[in-house]
Amino acid sequence: MPDFSKQLSKYIPSTAAPIISEWINDTACRFKVTRSRASKLGDYRSPFKNEPHQITINHDLNPYSFLITTVHEFAHLKTWQQHKNKVKPHGKEWKNNFKSLMDAFLKLNLFPEDITLALVKYMDNPAASSCTDLTLYKVLKSYDKSEFETVTIDTIEFNSYFSIKNGRVFQKLERLRKRYKCLEVKTQRIYLFHPIAEVKPIEMESNS
Repeated sequence: MPDFSKQLSKYIPSTAAPIISEWINDTACRFKVTRSRASKLGDYRSPFKNEPHQITINHDLNPYSFLITTVHEFAHLKTWQQHKNKVKPHGKEWKNNFKSLMDAFLKLNLFPEDITLALVKYMDNPAASSCTDLTLYKVLKSYDKSEFETVTIDTIEFNSYFSIKNGRVFQKLERLRKRYKCLEVKTQRIYLFHPIAEVKPIEMESNS
């Protein structure tokens, strides 16, 4: 079986790489590092027709965020193997699998102490995204290499404009149950953002 540890070590702590490499092989998963997506950090797609399991992770996450997101998506894969689509995406089955899979990395003591403390607390009741746990989110973000000073989307005014790291410009519209509905100015397409997604507020000239 191929060993992906060397490639994975570019994105996650090297001691974690052999475990993730083994998971990729054991599940015959297509594992892809992808462009940055404002609406999500990672994604899992179940097998379809002749396509295998697929996991995609944003390329620009710091090593600890990348690893936690990877475990999150593999928990989806394991849950699908056990239950197919018969359970909720982030129900108790997924929560139990996430805790079980994450335990191997906690035992390796590869996370800094502040992340370990926040992660252990988060694992009491893991949510749909680590972004929804403000304590864990802030600790993980402290290990980012930020390109510009940013603020979170929940702190800017409705109908105001902002850009994200790749330069795309959006207008903040309304709050849905858990996310903000935003309009991409160039394409006029609607996207959903986490409340604590980091953005750069900008001024736009009025057309009136």
